Amino acid sequence: MVTTGEAQPKRSSAPAPLQEALFVTELPQAMTDAVGYRGPAACRAAGVTYRQLDYWARTGLLEPSVRNPSGSGHQRLYSFRDILVLKVVKRLLDTGVSLQQIRVAVGALRDHGVTELAGITLMSDGASVYECTSDDQVIDLMRGGQGVFGIALGSVWREVEGSLSELPSERAESDTPAAHPGDELRAMRERRNAG
Repeated sequence: MVTTGEAQPKRSSAPAPLQEALFVTELPQAMTDAVGYRGPAACRAAGVTYRQLDYWARTGLLEPSVRNPSGSGHQRLYSFRDILVLKVVKRLLDTGVSLQQIRVAVGALRDHGVTELAGITLMSDGASVYECTSDDQVIDLMRGGQGVFGIALGSVWREVEGSLSELPSERAESDTPAAHPGDELRAMRERRNAG
C-alpha cells in the first residue's frame, strides 16, 4: 500500500490477485516502448491540455519515455504507460489531490511494470493517495475511513487503450508516423473475442 502522505511509499506484502482474464499479458505493438504518441495525441487520450503536458514534462512530473528531446525541432513521444499515468494524474487533480501528493504517487507508479498497473487501485481521501493491490486493502481503507474515492487503473487502462486506437502513433527511431494502431488493437480484440 502506498500512501503519498509519507516520504517513502509503503506497499503491502500481500500478493495481488491476477487479473489476466481482464487484461492481456502481451501488449500490442502500439503499446510497446518503441511506439509513441505526440503531445496532441497524448493530451487527447489523457484529457489534459497541452500547457499541462508541457509543464509536467519540464518539471519532471511525467517526462515522455519514448523520446524526450532537448532543444527544438523534435517532438516528444509518450508511451502507452505515460498516457495511462497522465490520465490518472488528471483524475487525481480533478478530485482535489494536491500536485505535491500526485508527484509522490507518480513516483510510486514508476516502480511498476505497465501490466502491473492494471491490477492497482488508487484510493484517496483528498489529502493522501493509497495504492491498493487487493480487495482486502481497499476494504481496510474504507473501514478506517481513509478512502473516499478510488481509481481502478484497469478501467483507466481500457479507456486509454480505446482512445489510442483512434490516434496516430510514431516509431521512436524515426520521424515517420507508424501504422495506425487501430488495426493492431482491432486484431487483438478479435483474437480475444474468438476465444
